[in-house]
Parts: sequence; C-alpha cells; structure tokens
Amino acid sequence: MRKNFGAKAYLYPQPVLIIASYDEDGTPDAMNAAWGGISDDTQISICLSAEHKTVKNILGRKAFTVSMADAAHVTACDYVGIVSANDVPDKLARAGFHTVKSDLVDAPLIEELPMALECRLVSYDAESCRLVGEIVNVSADERILDEDGKIDPARLQPITFDPVHLTYLKLGEKAGNAFRDGLALK
Repeated sequence: MRKNFGAKAYLYPQPVLIIASYDEDGTPDAMNAAWGGISDDTQISICLSAEHKTVKNILGRKAFTVSMADAAHVTACDYVGIVSANDVPDKLARAGFHTVKSDLVDAPLIEELPMALECRLVSYDAESCRLVGEIVNVSADERILDEDGKIDPARLQPITFDPVHLTYLKLGEKAGNAFRDGLALK
C-alpha cells in the first residue's frame, strides 16, 4: 500500500548546487540551490527566483559557476543558502570560502569546493524562475581525481538535499553499472 503526500517537491537525489557570481562591483557571491540539473548535453537548468542577488548578478555578468556542495563544507554551503547577499555582502568570506576568477567565464570559482561547472547564461525566465546556462567547462581539483584522472565521487563526497526531513545526505556506494547491467534482460 502507498501513502499519498500530495503535490510536493520530493525527488531523490536533489543535488546541492552552489551558484557563484560577481556583482556589479566585482564582489563574489554564492547561493545554495537544490532545484537544478542537467537539461541538455552542455546545459544546466536551475530554478531561482528573481529576487536573489545571485540572479541579478548573473543577468548583469551573463556568467556563473555551479559547484557541487560536499560533505566537508556542509556548514558553509548551508550558510550561503540561508543568508542573502542583499543583507550580508561578505557572506562568502564569513562562510570561510575563497574564490578565484574562472579563466573561461566572468564568474568566481570557490577554491574549497573541488568541482564546478563554468557556465554562460543562455536564458532566464522570471515567470517560471528557470535559469539556463551553457556549460563551457567542468573543472575539478586534482585531489578528487582517481588514478585514471577522472572525477571520483568517493573523493568528492557530494551531498544531496532530503526535502522530506530537511537534511543533507552523502551519496552512497556504487549500486550498479550504467548502460551495462540492463543488458542481462535483453
């Protein structure tokens, strides 16, 4: 038997995305968002309401980065989601984050978060709150790469948002092989 919960934004996993941008003065800003994902081979879509300073920054600079929040920085990642840069302009510094400018887009990379998508703005619809970015690069710190030079999720330790219990969870162990295990049923 199933229990009905009604219309809720319940989906597992929900990535914890840290969206970073520069404001008009070049001050770095970042926010936490869970409603986002890959929407094409080189595109990401994120639901962000227009009143966020980050959205204003992205519309002004036409660029942003999306870092994967990780278990090692859960407190800082949560903080940038609960404090607005409209009220606390130095919230990145208060979170203990440091930034460097991306070489490819006009947006900051957060040094402490080891994986990021570097994006150019494709579109933003204020009515639906849908922000679309073109992924021009994925950068990863060498500390999360495996012996073959690929991103290792076990080293990255990305977190996911649990919308039911309002918690963050670490992603678990390997469960199977994509595009291979299902061949057994052919």
